[in-house]
Amino acid sequence: MIILFRHDDQAQVAIVTGNFIAQDWSMCQAVWRSPYLPLLGAAAEKPDHSGTMRIGCGERFKLDLLAYLKAYGSKRTGPLTAELDRYDFSSIRAALVASVPGKQNLRSTDPETETLWGWPGLRYLLSLINSTPGETRPSVVMQCSSVATLAEKWMEGTFLKALAVTQATSSSLAKQQPKWSLVFPTADEIRRSVEGYSSGGSIHMKTQTPAQLKQLAFLRPMLCHWAGDVTTESSSVSISKQSPVREALRRRAAPHIKTYIRFSDEEMTRVEWALMTSANLSKQAWGEAATAGGEVRICSYEIGVLVWPDLWDEGEGAEMVPVFGKDMPDDEGINDAKSIEDNAPSKIDIGQKKEEDEETTDEEGGGGIREENSRESKRRRTRVGLRMPYDLPLVPYARDEMPWCASTPCAEPDWMGRVWPGFERS
Repeated sequence: MIILFRHDDQAQVAIVTGNFIAQDWSMCQAVWRSPYLPLLGAAAEKPDHSGTMRIGCGERFKLDLLAYLKAYGSKRTGPLTAELDRYDFSSIRAALVASVPGKQNLRSTDPETETLWGWPGLRYLLSLINSTPGETRPSVVMQCSSVATLAEKWMEGTFLKALAVTQATSSSLAKQQPKWSLVFPTADEIRRSVEGYSSGGSIHMKTQTPAQLKQLAFLRPMLCHWAGDVTTESSSVSISKQSPVREALRRRAAPHIKTYIRFSDEEMTRVEWALMTSANLSKQAWGEAATAGGEVRICSYEIGVLVWPDLWDEGEGAEMVPVFGKDMPDDEGINDAKSIEDNAPSKIDIGQKKEEDEETTDEEGGGGIREENSRESKRRRTRVGLRMPYDLPLVPYARDEMPWCASTPCAEPDWMGRVWPGFERS
C-alpha cells in the first residue's frame, strides 16, 4: 500500500497486489487508487465513528483503514494514522477487506461499528450485498499466486462458505451454491511467460506429499488455466467447444495478482462483486476456522478492496460487467460515457463506468418493443466496467495437467532457454 500526501493539501491511497521488489512488477498485478482526498475543512467536525456507517461509504472505509494502520502499533504508524485522519474520505466508493495478526472474537465484536478481519470481515460484507441472479447458477472465481496446504474441512466449511454468502433473497437461483473455479498457472504457462521460469519463484502450490496430493484431488474440479492458450492436445479439445474468447491481454504476464469475483451466471456476463487483495488462499491470510468460543486467529497482514454495482447506483440502478483489454464497457446501448473519476467516486484501475439510457416497454400492446422517441420513458442507468486480468471463458485443466509447483524441477527449457532446478522441499 502507498499513501501519498501532496503539496496541494490532498492525499491519495493506493492499494496494490505486488510487493515492492522489481521482480513482482514484471508480472500481472492490480492497483486500486482512491480519488484525491482533500483536507477536512477547518470548521468541519471530525465524523463520529461510534455509530453505524453504511458499508461502501468513504467514512466506513476510513474507519477500517485507520484501524488496519493502528494494528501495526503506534510507534510504527502513529504519526501516519494521525495525519491521514485529517483528510476527507467521503468520495470513496469501496469497502476495505483486511487482515491483521492476532485473535478476534466474533461474539464480542460488533461489525457495524468495529472492523472484522479476514474471512469473517469478508463474510459480513457479502451478507449485505444484493444478489442479482442470472438465468443460470452464479459463479465464483478465485485467482491467486499461492495456495497453501489446506484442509478440505477449512476450505468447504469456512472459506467457501464465507464466499457463498449473499444478502437474503427470495430467488431460488440466488440461493444456489455457486460454481467454483480456481485460476492458477501450469508449468507450461510459467515457461512461456515474460520472465519464463524465474517468475515461478513467486508462485506456489505444493503437489508432492500425500496431504498435498489429497488437496489437489479436491481442487482439481475447480482448476482453470491462467493463460487459456494451452498447447496440450487434451486441453485443445475442451477449448474448441468454448464460446468466443474474450481476451484480457495478460496471458504472458505470470499472475501475482489476487482476485475473487462473483458472477451472476455461469456465462460470467455480469459481476455481483469483485475483490482485489494481497491475500492468497491460506489460513494465515484469511484466518483459521472459528473455535467453539467464536475466536478466529490470523497470522499475517493483508489488505484489499471490495466493490459491487450498487456503489454506483444513483437511484436508477447499476450493473457491473467484465471488460477486456480496456477500461470502459462496450458502447452498445450507451449514450453517455464517463470514466469513474469523472463522477468523483474511487478509481478502479481494473474498471470504468458509463451511464446508459434504459427504455421502458410499451405496456399497451407493445410486446417488448422499446420506446425510443419518448423522453419520459427513459431513465438513467449506470454501467461499471471491471477490467479482467484473465480471459473468459475459463479453460479447465485437462485430466493429465498439473498446477505449477516451484519445488518440482522442469527439464523443458523456457523461451529463454533456461531450465528450472526446483526449490528444495520443506
